[in-house]
Amino acid sequence: MIEEFQGINFSHNEFVFLGFPEIYEYRRLLFLPFFMTYILILVGNSLLIYVIRIMESLHSPMYILICGLAAVDIMVATVIVPNMLLGFLFDWNDISLAGCLTQMFFTHFLSSVESTILLVMALDRYVAICFPLHYTRILNSAMFARLLMFTVIRSGSIMFVLVALAGSLSFCDSNVINHCYCDHMALVSLACGNTDKNNAMGLAVIICFVGIDIGVILFSYMKILNVVLFTAAGEDRWKAFHTCGTHLIVIMCFYLIGTVTFLSRNLNIQIPTDINTFLGVMYIVLPASVNPIIYGVRTKEIRNRILKIYLLHLHCLLFGGF
Repeated sequence: MIEEFQGINFSHNEFVFLGFPEIYEYRRLLFLPFFMTYILILVGNSLLIYVIRIMESLHSPMYILICGLAAVDIMVATVIVPNMLLGFLFDWNDISLAGCLTQMFFTHFLSSVESTILLVMALDRYVAICFPLHYTRILNSAMFARLLMFTVIRSGSIMFVLVALAGSLSFCDSNVINHCYCDHMALVSLACGNTDKNNAMGLAVIICFVGIDIGVILFSYMKILNVVLFTAAGEDRWKAFHTCGTHLIVIMCFYLIGTVTFLSRNLNIQIPTDINTFLGVMYIVLPASVNPIIYGVRTKEIRNRILKIYLLHLHCLLFGGF
């Protein structure tokens, strides 16, 4: 509500999350699946990082990128899921404006970093397959340092402007956020006054991180498949198609869900609140859940190492006392 006293306009500084309002009375039932998903994210990605770290044979650019992707997946899930679980279980749904903006920045910043890592991974495979003789010269430590700087500057600057614009708004009428975390447009929709700059910035994020990144990723995989089609034998060709296809499905899910959640509010697309909330959560937890399987378990070297670790622990449990 807008309150005006002696010429001073008041704005909400405390907000309440109302994720899944249509099934609000059953929210506690959502705790278990999301809790199990979060544990899967932590265990799967931590194991992936551990295996890559201890195996010197995996200290190559591609596996370092996979390790970075796993670390980002853990962090972005941790930014939103624990708070969401507390809301489901204990109805701890309150958040300050400062806390909301902080969560918003890290959620969108880490998601944009993940987008950049996926982009670099596609370029890495493109160079490795299409220009194998020049791979070590192109993707060296200096190039990785430049890519890291590019990632931090691009993601940090864009998301800082996004959050700064949201923080400059006055919020009136309602302090109820129809989401499980502080999504950009979910907060902006509560503002009183003109939000054209915020809407434009939201579209700019989509163009920068979806339009550009997915375009380069698709181009890289098309070139890879073209090379494989004309050079690989039958079984190797099928394996390459299967691997690239799986990667593209996961990547497309990440970008498609993220685009829908951003554009639904920017363009006033009418999506039921619970469905929009579910898509917003899946945008975070789905890639973080399946990436350890896609990039880890399905990779022969990592799979064999995980199997050895499992068998070693099993042996210790069965025969440790003897």
